[in-house]
Amino acid sequence: MTAKSLRLVIGGILLVVALAILPLLAIDVPGVLPGPTYTPGTLQLLAFALLIAALALTYRMMFGLAGLLSFGHALFFAAGAYGLAMTLEAFGPAEWPSALVFTVAIAATLVLGFVLAATVGALALRVTGISFAMVTLAFAQAGSVLIRRNPGSATGGDEGLALDTAHVPPELVGVVDTRNLYWVALGILVLVYLIVLWVEKSRAGHVAEAIRENELRVRVIGIRPYNVKLLVFIAASVLASVAGMGYLLLQSGAAPRIATADFTLTLLVIVVLGGVGARWGAIVGGIVYTLLDQRLTALAGSDAIAALPDILRVPLSEPLFILGTLFVLVVLFLPGGIAGLPARIATGRKQHPAEPEETVDA
Repeated sequence: MTAKSLRLVIGGILLVVALAILPLLAIDVPGVLPGPTYTPGTLQLLAFALLIAALALTYRMMFGLAGLLSFGHALFFAAGAYGLAMTLEAFGPAEWPSALVFTVAIAATLVLGFVLAATVGALALRVTGISFAMVTLAFAQAGSVLIRRNPGSATGGDEGLALDTAHVPPELVGVVDTRNLYWVALGILVLVYLIVLWVEKSRAGHVAEAIRENELRVRVIGIRPYNVKLLVFIAASVLASVAGMGYLLLQSGAAPRIATADFTLTLLVIVVLGGVGARWGAIVGGIVYTLLDQRLTALAGSDAIAALPDILRVPLSEPLFILGTLFVLVVLFLPGGIAGLPARIATGRKQHPAEPEETVDA
């Protein structure tokens, strides 16, 4: 391990430790957080941001590593949330130990996520490019319709599905235990990051990167791109299901909007905002986007915006307009996203060196 790699590992560990002790501190950031970091409302927001960051990281592995532009990634996030909720509800008032039921439900949801990912990936990866994106979009739309218009009570229809807490550990239920849910969200993010790092550093990850750059060359040397892309697709989708299970526990339910193609487009915006070229860019993008989305809603409804002239008040009262404008500015002026900002600053400094002193001919 090089000295640079060792510094990165130590820095990552210290960052995780700092995030882990955050609920024990009373840090207040006015205008960004709704209150001190130990309060349930702030911890709920931070935990949600960590889960979105983990989900964005899985999408970045698919899009940034293998070059797979999917419009249906939210389907697997929803599969994790709805799968766990429906499995727990299916057990009903079983007399088995709650810990055993909860573990079995998680395992069953992971199997469901794997089967769904393998099925969708095996079919969608028969085509490439925009055709692949359209096939994943079709699956996402089908899943969204199935969730919203389910004739029975399996998915709850438009009202969503509430979490059956009968077999959920009591430490993960209730506002008082929001701190524990925050730690669960942090654990999911760390787990997703380590698995994504392992996949990207593996032989399959290097092949996937080569496929993204030049698939024909990979075929010429005798490697089947289909198998590698399917592996990356399944890994990213199953990890998205894990993030979905964390979402269910945090929100105490699942809403139909998490299965829509719009939600996948949000993930694409997050990855581009953070920077496709770096893993930590997806994490930063997810956290920044979530905080902006929450706080801009409050800003849009503030008295300061209401007092503006109509030409400014109407667009600024829509949080999506502000987020869209921010996205356009990032694409125009920060092509590498937030992750590319340090390198861009360093490059800019190199491009503007001090002028050399004039020499006088003897």
